[in-house]
Amino acid sequence: MAGDGSPRHSTALLAEIERAAAAAGGWGEVGAIAVGRGPGSFVGIRIGLATARGLAASTGLPATGVCTLDALGRALVESSVPGGLSLALLDARRGEVFAALYADSGERLWEPFVVPPETLAERLAELPAPPLAAGAGAVRFRHELSSRGVEVPDDDDPLHRVAARHVCVLATAAGGLEPIYLRVPDAQRWRERDDDRTSE
Repeated sequence: MAGDGSPRHSTALLAEIERAAAAAGGWGEVGAIAVGRGPGSFVGIRIGLATARGLAASTGLPATGVCTLDALGRALVESSVPGGLSLALLDARRGEVFAALYADSGERLWEPFVVPPETLAERLAELPAPPLAAGAGAVRFRHELSSRGVEVPDDDDPLHRVAARHVCVLATAAGGLEPIYLRVPDAQRWRERDDDRTSE
């Protein structure tokens, strides 16, 4: 959160983008805009995609979106052994993870989904061998994953962070700017809960 209580995204994002453009040699050296489409924080996804659309409109540059799990999975695939499986996991809050599984070729074997770690463990039991897992979800649920034989790097390993370079690499073959949410936002859940209470 920013000092005024607003989400940090709204105060820091544009400044970080300007720094990245300057590091590339200025906006004249930027050829395209790449952005994560989620899954992740509902507010964060909306701010990121809206910013990408705004920048594309103001600069005339093309903008493409990338599944955040694919970007995380790309780093895992680069680090995996031949024939190994890679499991990208993001902390979805509410005791759940966003997950996707990849072959050593980079092919996505499991489409992105959201589950509690117990359900994920059931799916892992169906695999021929435990995968290499990374991401904030892997760090949070390390114990549950390790008990299934899943390898999780140390907490400070760079594999747990989504790297901009992987987003950029994947953006060349990515799609549009539609968000990937996987579940309804908290605001809608709260509204439905309040509606239910009102109708009682």
